[in-house]
Amino acid sequence: MAAVVVGIDVSKLHLDVHVRPSAEAFRLGRDEAGLDELVGRLQPLEPALIALEATGGFETIVAASLSMAGLPVVIVNPVQVRAFARALGKRAKTDPIDAAVIAHFAEATNPAVKPLPDEETRLLADLLARRRQIVHMMVAERQRARVLSSPRLKQSIARLLKALERELQVLDSDIDDSVRRSPVWREKENLLTSVPDVGPVIARTLLAEMPELGSIGRKEAASLAGLAPFTRTSGQWRGKSFIGGGRAPVRTVLYLGAMSAVRFNPVLQDFYRRLRDAGKAPNVALVAVARKLITILNAILRDQKAWRST
Repeated sequence: MAAVVVGIDVSKLHLDVHVRPSAEAFRLGRDEAGLDELVGRLQPLEPALIALEATGGFETIVAASLSMAGLPVVIVNPVQVRAFARALGKRAKTDPIDAAVIAHFAEATNPAVKPLPDEETRLLADLLARRRQIVHMMVAERQRARVLSSPRLKQSIARLLKALERELQVLDSDIDDSVRRSPVWREKENLLTSVPDVGPVIARTLLAEMPELGSIGRKEAASLAGLAPFTRTSGQWRGKSFIGGGRAPVRTVLYLGAMSAVRFNPVLQDFYRRLRDAGKAPNVALVAVARKLITILNAILRDQKAWRST
């Protein structure tokens, strides 16, 4: 008997559900009553997998409700689902069609079910996401200030920057409180920051965005960080290797960490120089350093041993 796989398209108000292989489809509200009915209808089916797309946060409460009911839930990448739909020749796009495609994608790829982040981890991730937004706003305002000539407008930007700086201080305090409240996080942060040039921002981003770190292999760690290279080839043509996918916030902080590490961390600095001496381009070598950095950090959490340069 074929395994039951469920795809759910989540929107602000509705849940469109598609069940394979029976092709049963139905719509529920994305509210408490709808979530209760969803669990009640899916539990008797004993699904092998329930897949939801990442939809900017609307999926979180749905995934949590299903997971708490003991159902196997996975959140899938919408970019991959769209590519799968194109490969199937499905150009039409409606919520019921999307639910069917998600179910088909999950059945074909069989993504691994992993525990959902706990409430504290989700809170830390939200705080860090808000911090990134504030920093981006500050960068944008400073860029605007450079091209403006009006003193009045420059004063407006200066006032806004002061407000953003105050908000950034509040967020940093909230993030610090979140980490310090958890003995496990505090221990992990101390282990991660034992590596030269790995500061609180990198450590806390990893705690929030990659809670699996320390319990996975080095290849999976690089893949989750979006630092695993893949090569495009066709026939006689040999293309370049690229990185992509994974968790963008993690990739960003690791790349910034690599830029600092090649200047101040003797081990990674030597690794970078050897790559450059071998003819690697600076950006390629930096990505390799970032990949080595996540491998080191994964091993440190796995072994529960602080950094040692020798």
